[in-house]
Amino acid sequence: MKNLVAIYSRLSEEDKNKLNEYDESQSIQNQKSMLISYAVSQGWEIYNIYSDDDYKGSDRNRPAFQQLMKDAENKKFNIVLCKSQARFTRELELVEKIIHGQFVEWGIRFVGYADNADTAIAGNKKARQINGLVNEWYLEDLSDNIRTVLTDHRKKGMHIGAFALYGYQKDPEQKGHLIIDEEAAEVVRMVFRLYADGMGKKNIARYLNEQGIPNPTEYKKRKGLPYRGVAMKYASMWKYFSISDMLQNEMYIGNMVQGKYRNPTYKSRSSKPVPKEEWIVVENTHEPIIDKDLWDKVQKMLSEKARPMCTGEVSIWANKVKCLYCGYGMRVIKNRDYRYFRCSSRYFDQISCPGGIIPQRFLEEAVIRELNTIIDSYFDEEEAKKKLAVRRRNELERKKLLKDKAEMQKRVYDLENAIKNTYFDKSRGLISEQEFLVFRQSFEQDVSFCRKEIENLEKHIENLERNQSKEESVESVLSAYRNIKELDRRVVDSLIDYVEVGRNDNKIHRTDLPPIIIHWKF
Repeated sequence: MKNLVAIYSRLSEEDKNKLNEYDESQSIQNQKSMLISYAVSQGWEIYNIYSDDDYKGSDRNRPAFQQLMKDAENKKFNIVLCKSQARFTRELELVEKIIHGQFVEWGIRFVGYADNADTAIAGNKKARQINGLVNEWYLEDLSDNIRTVLTDHRKKGMHIGAFALYGYQKDPEQKGHLIIDEEAAEVVRMVFRLYADGMGKKNIARYLNEQGIPNPTEYKKRKGLPYRGVAMKYASMWKYFSISDMLQNEMYIGNMVQGKYRNPTYKSRSSKPVPKEEWIVVENTHEPIIDKDLWDKVQKMLSEKARPMCTGEVSIWANKVKCLYCGYGMRVIKNRDYRYFRCSSRYFDQISCPGGIIPQRFLEEAVIRELNTIIDSYFDEEEAKKKLAVRRRNELERKKLLKDKAEMQKRVYDLENAIKNTYFDKSRGLISEQEFLVFRQSFEQDVSFCRKEIENLEKHIENLERNQSKEESVESVLSAYRNIKELDRRVVDSLIDYVEVGRNDNKIHRTDLPPIIIHWKF
């Protein structure tokens, strides 16, 4: 059978030697040249060369990588050649899924030129798995280091982000500093003045739309910034929640507010909201757009008008229900003896949102039903057996890691003693100065390696213990709400982050539930 090879190259994050912004890096060119030469020397025919420039090894959405996978599935070649396994992917999960799974199923051989990874060689799999594990640790360490640096910058009041808040722009003279964008800032001042003069948020949004003033997303696009914003119909229009967020944002009085969202792990593709008390706020970092008197007046008015229900009662769903279409927080309206959640943006600007709506009792019944289903499934006998087996495996792994850590600590102790003994041997003339330096360098390298291994082991032990604690916490929470029949504020606040609700347009079956997406906290 003819050997058709697909060559894949990727720019490493560390390579910064680009000729200019749009040229492929020298690293990519070198990889291609080396891999082409190797393929020719093996007598392989090159099917295609796939190249991803400026993409991380943990990025699964690399365009050339995705195309290679499609062509691989269609069996257009039978060998994939890379400089190393890490250039293909740094994730152990993908090593197992693709290299040891899909490629084997599709009859494709994987070859890493520099690290001798080769699925055609018997006994090579363990080495590839170890490489995958080392790469996984690398990604984890890199993520931790980046997060530490960014957190430090935030605590110093430096702006971290691709785009400045509407009303500001990045200071070209000082990294991490914001300066006022007068054109947008004048709109911000207008919004605060209109609200202070008694105009409601919905009417302010309508007024801005009528005046043809672009909202923050559209404004950035008009300024030529590569801002995508939310992929939503009518996303260029001002809406209630845009005004509401603006009126409460401390950035407009000169305080840097960051860290509102966080990725749980470096593998997470979406961020989660962070409790307000954990936000990073540094005062007086940039020039304010809104003066303190106007700010205080607006905040006082907001606090006086903030009622979760139009009836004045505090709903158990306060700040928990959002419109599926526009993201605006839904309000409760009362019609005779029934209460409904309704998206208010629908009623001041009907073309911007279809308007989610649901009777409150329907929502509560749906939540109780799904919660009980989750609980029943969680405590199912078979599921319980699986969870117990996982816990036992995790505990065995934890004990093994603790044992490995203890052995590695003993190794460090022995190596440090060896360094001392070597020094004494040199003092007594048993070894030369040159021999001492060689021995010491070797021992110190071993110590450094062992300490790094100890750090990695401690991280894995910590992850296992944290996951176990989280599992026990979930079990405790769900156990407390078994066979629940009624919701109250405590239950909703404990279990639910927020709920998204759409609308039911079926005129025949009005009792059909609209789309409901529940975002649980557990």
